[in-house]
Amino acid sequence: MPEKSMYEKSLDLFPPVALRATQLGVVKGEGAYVWDEEGKKYLDFASGVAVVNCGHNHPYIVQKAKEQMDKLIHGGHNVVYYSSYIELAEKILGHVGHDYKIYFSNSGAEANEAVIKLAKQVTHRPGIISFKHSFHGRTLATATLTASNAKYRRNYEGLLPSVYYAEYPYATRTGLTEEQEVARCLTQLEEIFHDLIEPEQVACIILEPVQGEGGYIVPPKAFLQSIREICDKHGILLAFDEVQTGFGRTGKIFAYENFDVKPDIMSLAKAIANGFPLSAIVAKRALMDQWPAGTHGGTFGGNPVACAAGVAVFELLEGGLVDHAAEVGDYFKQKLLELADKHDEVLEVRGLGLMIGIEFVDRNGKPDGDLVNVIRAKALEKGLILLSCGVDHNVIRFIPPLIVTHEQIDTAFALFSKSFEEALAETDQKIQAD
Repeated sequence: MPEKSMYEKSLDLFPPVALRATQLGVVKGEGAYVWDEEGKKYLDFASGVAVVNCGHNHPYIVQKAKEQMDKLIHGGHNVVYYSSYIELAEKILGHVGHDYKIYFSNSGAEANEAVIKLAKQVTHRPGIISFKHSFHGRTLATATLTASNAKYRRNYEGLLPSVYYAEYPYATRTGLTEEQEVARCLTQLEEIFHDLIEPEQVACIILEPVQGEGGYIVPPKAFLQSIREICDKHGILLAFDEVQTGFGRTGKIFAYENFDVKPDIMSLAKAIANGFPLSAIVAKRALMDQWPAGTHGGTFGGNPVACAAGVAVFELLEGGLVDHAAEVGDYFKQKLLELADKHDEVLEVRGLGLMIGIEFVDRNGKPDGDLVNVIRAKALEKGLILLSCGVDHNVIRFIPPLIVTHEQIDTAFALFSKSFEEALAETDQKIQAD
């Protein structure tokens, strides 16, 4: 009897609660590739969901992590200080600005919990405004902020009180001009202030500078700048969730740099340490200095090994990797745009840097998640790992490691294009059969 695969073994070991994108059992990762237990090689355009921005097992990051392991694996940042903890803080704040401070945690959801706690603590206000189609995590509090899928809330109600949901601009879906769409969203925000909660009762407005799970939606610069002005007018803190957009993903070290808007608070995670569990909240010094000792904490935040890896990540980003991501991202996006021009099924290609989404619709112009599922399955058979996103699951998101080469982009594009053509042919056959 053949030995069970990792997937088959997992069925007896783990609950179904974690939705899996594939059934692959992976034994090795290097650069832009992973290998499964059968020895098959895959081009990984998922990057562990935007985590290994520097590629799998980057030798410099591995070296720095190993060196730290020989010195100290855990000290407890509530007990002692250690060099990698200090050095990573200096790296990040050196880029963001020394009028900010930083606090390290473990996950993106935990960082967003800290955003909520800090905002409420320093403003003494109860309200939080999030955005429709957003994703901020799956803990009880961050699931409240999340508004991209009702299943994240099902049977977990009631959740955090005093959370309200504003419209995020998506002109492609509404059919409005960019200017009209921004005006529509800002009008709806004013209605929240008029009908539901006065702005003087709002602690913070939290948003993704580019929506991730919501469909890789890039807002107009004017929208984020208007939100900044509204926050300043009413004394509301502006928080950016940069969990997925941070650390070079959008062609800048942080996505806010694309919009000339700087937040009061920012949550970071995913690519911060290239796979080691680590997250952070960065906020203005004047806010952080009001956060009373003992009102927030955690055992493993700022782990020495994770911080050492984070320092290596930042050195690589500053050493040219961000510029490479911007250039290669433009190259890839142009190829996708040329493909889109030939197919009515492609509603839009959008994105910044190497955070690119391609949205699909059916012949009636309706979101086509079924087509996306077929494309992804066929691409996986051919050795290309892709993920989907969007509230209707009709967007394929391309999130390769930032170290990806032009040749690897060409390979991925060829595999994706072939999978797309085959999926369309299957769809046509099904329509004809019906």
